Amino acid sequence: MSWEQQGYQQQGYQEQGYGYEYGYSGYVEQPYPQPPSPQEYVDHGYYGQGVEPEPPEPPVPGAPADAEAEEEKPPSRPPGRDRYFDTLRAVALIRVVTYHTFGWAWAGMVFPSMGIMFGLAGTLMAKSLERPALTVVRSRMRRLLPPFWFWGVFVVLAMLVHDWMPGWQIVYWIVPLGDPPGNAWGEQAWEILWYLRTYLWFVLLSPVLLKVFRSAPVPVLLLSLAPIVVFQFLWEPPDNRLGSALTDLATFLFCWILGFAHRDGVLERLKAPAVVVLSLAAIGFGGWYAFTHQAGTGSYDLDDIPLAQAFWSAGYVTLLMWAKSRFGIDFSWLTRFRRTDRVVTIFNSRAVTIYLWHEIALILAVPLIDQFWNVPAFEKWLPLESQWFMFGIGWILIAVFVLLCGWVEDVAGKKKPQLLPGGRPARMAT
Repeated sequence: MSWEQQGYQQQGYQEQGYGYEYGYSGYVEQPYPQPPSPQEYVDHGYYGQGVEPEPPEPPVPGAPADAEAEEEKPPSRPPGRDRYFDTLRAVALIRVVTYHTFGWAWAGMVFPSMGIMFGLAGTLMAKSLERPALTVVRSRMRRLLPPFWFWGVFVVLAMLVHDWMPGWQIVYWIVPLGDPPGNAWGEQAWEILWYLRTYLWFVLLSPVLLKVFRSAPVPVLLLSLAPIVVFQFLWEPPDNRLGSALTDLATFLFCWILGFAHRDGVLERLKAPAVVVLSLAAIGFGGWYAFTHQAGTGSYDLDDIPLAQAFWSAGYVTLLMWAKSRFGIDFSWLTRFRRTDRVVTIFNSRAVTIYLWHEIALILAVPLIDQFWNVPAFEKWLPLESQWFMFGIGWILIAVFVLLCGWVEDVAGKKKPQLLPGGRPARMAT
């Protein structure tokens, strides 16, 4: 089940929880945004904005035209990008890795990464569905599946080496419409795939969901919390692949449709007191339910309590989305800080890679740290027993995986492979 704790015991550390969130096209800094051809549509991939670029502003008479003058200008942000969303996505990924390192139950309350990611993905999906639905669904699957297959080859081969014998369910390693099978040896690596499975189902259902939402936006948005209430109090889904899929879809259905509401401008038309009061009420109920109906492990971790997760995420993500619509938050100032801005770009462009490989990085960090104990200087001066040290080593290994495997996301998006996205364009010789 996707809501079970993913505990693992390595080198005395108890890790638990589930993982998250994926990526979109690179952000290329350039002096001026280039207009697309009449037939071109900018679709930034799994997490990309998918927004049509606007034509560049006409040149100002008397503006410097020589190369040196252009060099002095700060690079403009490509049209269609929203650094507020980009930053939320990057922070969500960091929170996922942090949670899987330390297993802090309160982390999901401080920043409910999963709900935020589904909300952002719903917004982008609504925008993309301005094109033919079949084209959009095919594009999303094309961008998601190749990185999953590339990662899956290593995981499946490793499990086969460790005496795993798959049955017909191995088809879920091709298209993860259900939880892919595996053995206990690789459980920590493949249990995070619940998110890809849920995302894929939302993509397939979005053409219908969007039509239903637009028929009655506010009622449909509010009623999207009904399925998880039904599952909690009236009918319990079966304890199998179908039950897991239904539970996860019901848990984050509100956040996905909230993305539709944001895209269609529904949120900004709502009255501020109603939005704030209802959001805080949802957060309050989610928190109360988590603390009064703790999981079998005795934890208030939202990941183990779907109803609490659904309401807490609903209220939290609503406030984030509404604040953006209400106050026009875009974090455009971030582009003034080149290094920070590029880090955000890399997280977004390599989100699938970071998500898929981060658990493997944390797994490998343990035997790597074990080797450090054999070096007297490391044993004396490095905090080898600290989880914070493992957290740092884990990020170093994640960076290695991004460099080695991130190009698959470029290929899946039909782009030229890059070692790291967001770099400055090459200077032309004069």
